Amino acid sequence: MVHYQPPQDWQQWVEWLAAGLHGRSRWRLSLILLGMVFARGRRTVTTWLRAVGVSDDFADYYYFLQPLGRKSKELAERLFMLLLVHLPTGPRLLLGVDDTPTKRYGPHVQGAGIHHNPAPGPADQKFLYGHIWVTLSLILRHPLWQTIGLPLMGLLYVRAKDIGQIPAQHAWQFRTKLELALQALRPLVELAIAAGKTVWAVADGAYAKHPFLKPLRRMGVTVVSRLRKDAALRTVPIQPRQRKRGQPRKYGDQRIHLKRRAAHPVGWQQVQCLVYGQLCTKTSKTFLATWRPAGGLIRVVIVQESHGCEFFFCTDPDATPREIIEAFADRTAIEQDFHDVKEVWGAGQQQVRNIWTNLAVFNLNLWVHTLVECWAWHKPAEELYDRSDSPWDDPHRRPSHADRRKALRRQTLQNEYLSLSAAHRLSSKIRALYEHLLNLAA
Repeated sequence: MVHYQPPQDWQQWVEWLAAGLHGRSRWRLSLILLGMVFARGRRTVTTWLRAVGVSDDFADYYYFLQPLGRKSKELAERLFMLLLVHLPTGPRLLLGVDDTPTKRYGPHVQGAGIHHNPAPGPADQKFLYGHIWVTLSLILRHPLWQTIGLPLMGLLYVRAKDIGQIPAQHAWQFRTKLELALQALRPLVELAIAAGKTVWAVADGAYAKHPFLKPLRRMGVTVVSRLRKDAALRTVPIQPRQRKRGQPRKYGDQRIHLKRRAAHPVGWQQVQCLVYGQLCTKTSKTFLATWRPAGGLIRVVIVQESHGCEFFFCTDPDATPREIIEAFADRTAIEQDFHDVKEVWGAGQQQVRNIWTNLAVFNLNLWVHTLVECWAWHKPAEELYDRSDSPWDDPHRRPSHADRRKALRRQTLQNEYLSLSAAHRLSSKIRALYEHLLNLAA
């Protein structure tokens, strides 16, 4: 077995996560995460284990993944608390919710089914066979590298018609995507409120429905999302001077047509916003309305773009247009998370069939992504990348997630080198060989 020496803060964070597992097997989590960092090629579980030299007792690690998948929610909560302590989150937290597919192969993969393909590509494949993951990320703004998403949890969505293919011993129950998103948000929101934080949630228009909006509003969470052009908006009700019996009216009588509001030339204003890391000026119009799926009063923002108007809403009527536009623009960080988790860490490549094992390996890809970002948060750019051997590349480009992973590899191997005796380190041949091997490995 290979004995790596990761940075001390990394090891402490992994031990904090592993503390939520059973004492007899929690030590395996550290080896699996290091195997993910150093794995190459196709990122199967076997590749992870091979990277840390696990050979004889490899079956025990596969068995370890099933209870890890069952405790994935508890570990996600521990990771969330870790981020609240070690990162400058500020008084307001922004949580992003979205779903993404991972392609799978074989009829015996539990929980897999036929789903709509959100990115058909040149082949125009409208459907794919695989898993759908409702994912939750903490979205923060780095002082140097703009918006960064830190994925926390992924819950598996299984269609109602595919539930029967899952063995009854797993006791798997059908949950809609909205219910899964709410299930993922609820414990983290409770932790954030207990820590004195204000919580905002941002999601795409597919989640702008009452099973998702109303419970979050009752919990004190502000939701920002996209609004349909034909949304059944109502005016703000005018309360009578003399109070009548019963509760006051919540929705107005008149219908608000978004297309007509967008076509009207009056009411537009210029708003400076930080969108996609750049300060720009947006032409927008804002007003208050009532909407039944949101459970009452909302703030609507219409933004003029080159291709037409975009419509957004916020369940906090006191929110400013700039806050709403920037919050929805920051939602793209979770899309970048999906790219990095699949391209850098190989999510979906793990050849496992058990449904709890699939849940474990996907969340492991999310957690190792977040741990690498957390480790590199306070590092200067010079320590995270070296583009001297790539003169065609932009030297001022922010380090990618792959650069941060390579920096963690280099730091771990350097710690291994420093553990040698001084006599061995002083040898010029040994040091030259070490530098060469370090460039090859990291």
